[in-house]
Amino acid sequence: MFVKKRSIKGEKGNVRYIEGLVTFHNVHLNVYCFELDGVLIDTGAQVLLNEFTPFFAESTLEQVVITHYHEDHTGGAAYLHSKLKLPIYQNEMTIEQCAKKADYPKYRKFFWGTRKPYHARPLSKTFSSRTATWDVIATPGHSSDHLSFLNRETGQLFSGDLYVTAKTKLVLREENIPLIIQSIETVLTYDFEEMFCCHAGFVKDGRKALTKKLHYLQELQGKTLALRKQGLTEYEIQAELFSKKYPITFFSSGEWDSIHIIRSILRENALDK
Repeated sequence: MFVKKRSIKGEKGNVRYIEGLVTFHNVHLNVYCFELDGVLIDTGAQVLLNEFTPFFAESTLEQVVITHYHEDHTGGAAYLHSKLKLPIYQNEMTIEQCAKKADYPKYRKFFWGTRKPYHARPLSKTFSSRTATWDVIATPGHSSDHLSFLNRETGQLFSGDLYVTAKTKLVLREENIPLIIQSIETVLTYDFEEMFCCHAGFVKDGRKALTKKLHYLQELQGKTLALRKQGLTEYEIQAELFSKKYPITFFSSGEWDSIHIIRSILRENALDK
């Protein structure tokens, strides 16, 4: 049983990118990292390192910034720090965790590899590259440490996993839909148009795409709470709103599941009372 791996390199205006693709049977996963102005945004997965190292070598990198600690975004960080001597910057709250041996489920190590420990430095509210100042925007929800980066000079948003898709159908157990809603609302207060997502890639009208996702999640939250008031259980709500099942739910033993969408909405609503 082998995971199939491949990569696609390209450019979109001033941004160079590489997309890594991982396939096993009917499970298909992907992840992007982006480079511009001497900045590398995210590092891909350890299992894709051989695919990504030529891209790193072709880049004139000066620093690396991480959107969040998940292994498909940090898998190349140890290599970039130890071999290329690049400083790694990320949210302070997960620096200690990433300096230790990777601790996540076996299926994720199967697909993405085992992230090696690395040493990072904390990001402030802004950072500078060769020609630009960047806003560091706290966007928790997908993970507690999630950040998005806005290049003030170009108006380009690098959104990590904040967007991914307009209509979310399943999430990780740790995700929090009400927090994601708040994070999207926060990002929409900034001035940007183009968006670079670590799974959807280049999105020309990022503001429109994020607004569409916001409306979908708000509507989903409203439907969930309305069904709860009618007396439905969380699994009955899931059956009503998410009838389709996905292979990753089986492979992940339920870590990826639409039930976590329902539970996060109900949990946050209960805390508000």
